[in-house]
Amino acid sequence: MLKKFAKAAKPTKEEISERMEEEQAKLAVNQIRIRQAKVPVMVIFEGWGAAGKGSVLGKVIKDMDPRFFDVATLHSRPTEEERMHPFLWRYMVEIPEEGQFKFLDTYWMEEVTSQLVAGTLAKSDYHKRIDSINMAERQLVDNGYLVMKFFFHISQEEQRARLDALSADENTSWRVNEDDYLENEQYDSCLEIYDRYLRDTNRSSAPWYIIDAKSRRWATLQVLEFLNMGIDVAIHNRGVAAPLRQNVFPLNKVTPLADIPLDKTIEYDDYHDQLKELRARLGALHNIVYRKRIPVVIAYEGWDAAGKGGNIKRITSALDPRGYEVHPIASPEPHEKARHYLWRFWHRLPKAGHIAIFDRTWYGRVMVERLEGFCSENDWRRAFNEINEFENELVEAGVVLIKFWVQIDSETQLARFTDRQNTPEKQWKITDEDWRNREKWDLYEQAINEMISRTSTTFAPWHVLESNDKRYARIKALEIVVDAIEEACKRA
Repeated sequence: MLKKFAKAAKPTKEEISERMEEEQAKLAVNQIRIRQAKVPVMVIFEGWGAAGKGSVLGKVIKDMDPRFFDVATLHSRPTEEERMHPFLWRYMVEIPEEGQFKFLDTYWMEEVTSQLVAGTLAKSDYHKRIDSINMAERQLVDNGYLVMKFFFHISQEEQRARLDALSADENTSWRVNEDDYLENEQYDSCLEIYDRYLRDTNRSSAPWYIIDAKSRRWATLQVLEFLNMGIDVAIHNRGVAAPLRQNVFPLNKVTPLADIPLDKTIEYDDYHDQLKELRARLGALHNIVYRKRIPVVIAYEGWDAAGKGGNIKRITSALDPRGYEVHPIASPEPHEKARHYLWRFWHRLPKAGHIAIFDRTWYGRVMVERLEGFCSENDWRRAFNEINEFENELVEAGVVLIKFWVQIDSETQLARFTDRQNTPEKQWKITDEDWRNREKWDLYEQAINEMISRTSTTFAPWHVLESNDKRYARIKALEIVVDAIEEACKRA
C-alpha cells in the first residue's frame, strides 16, 4: 500500500484553510450526532516517527467537546504487567463507550512492526497477531464501532530533517530517541514491514487511510475529511445487521441436557476423603501455576440453585487467596453496557500465574440476553462465533480455560427454591426473577443446548456437572480442574 501510494493533488494554502475550517465545524456537529446515535468511535494514528501525528491530533480535536472524547498513547513495548496478559488485552480494555471518541496515538500496529524490525517476532507468531487484530477489529465493527485507521507517511529525507530539527531544540529533543533514528537509517526495510502490515490488516470493515504528511495542515485536512466521511457512513448504517459468519473451529459432539442421567451420587465418607486429597493436589498446583506463570480461567454457568456457589467455594478453599479472584457476574453496569459485551470480561482476565473464576460469564449473551430481548437476534446469533474467537485467543495465549455447566432437573430446582424461600437465612438467595426464569425452563433448555453444541470446541470444551447431588458435582469439578492444570504444568 505504501509503495504504491499515489499522493492526491495538494490544494492551495487558501483552499486548505477554507476546507479545514469547514471540516472542523462539521466534526463538531458530527460529535453531537455520534453521541445521539450512540456510536463508539476509535481513531487510530500510526505512522513514521516525526510524521506529525501529535500536532495533527491537536488540530483535529480543536473544536470538539472535550467531555466526550479521550486520547491515549500505547507504547510499542508492553509493560511487565501487560506482558502477563494475552496480546489483545491491553488494547481491548481501551475501547470507548458508545457515543464517545477515543483517539489512539499508536495501537496494535507499532508493537507488531517494532518486533518485526527487531527480528524478535517469528513468522508464525506474526500471522497469529494479524489474525487476532483482524478478528478484533471485525468484532468491534460488527458490534457498532466505527474504526478509523490513519497511517502518516513521509519520505526518508523529510523524516531525517524533522528528527534533526527536533533534536536541535532543547524543548523538543526529548521527543526523539535512538529508535527514531534507527527507523530512519533502516527506512527501506521498515517500509517493507509497514507496507506488509497495512496490506495484511486492510479490510473493508476497517480500511487504512494513507495520509500524505509532508505538510501538517494538508495532513490535518485529509484526516478531517476522511473522518467526517466515515462518521456519515457509520450513522447511516447504524442498526444494519452485521453478517453472520460460519464457525471455523472444531467442535465436540455433545449430549442434550435432557439425555444426561442425573442419578450420580457419592457416599458421604468418600466425598470427604476425595475432597481432602483433591484440595491438597490443587493447592500444590497453585504454587506451580504461579511459578510457571500459567493463567487459569474457570467459567461457571448453570441453572439457578444448581450449586455453583458451593462448587466454587470448594475450589477456592484449596487456593492461596493472593492468587485468585472470583468474579460474580450480574447485569452489566451502564459503563459496561455501553461497550462491546466482551469488554467487561477482557477487563477481568487474570494475569499470568493467577486464577480467575467467573460465576456467570460471557455466555449471558446467548442465554439471558437472548431470551429476555436485551440484544437483537443478529447479536446473539453472531455471538456464538465471537465467543469461540475470544476463547481461542485465550487458549492461544496459554490460558487454561475450563468451562462448567452445572446441571440439575426441574424438580430438584423447585425443591431448592422452596427450601430457600422457607429458610430465613437462605431467603436472600431467591428472587422473583428466579421464579420468572423457572417458568421459561423449556426455552432456556433449548437455548443452553444450542449454546453448548455451538461453543464446545476441542480447545475449550464444556464440562457438564451432574449436580442433583451437589457433593458429586463438587468432586467432579475438582478432578477436572486438577487434571487440566496438571497437564498445563507438564507442558509449560
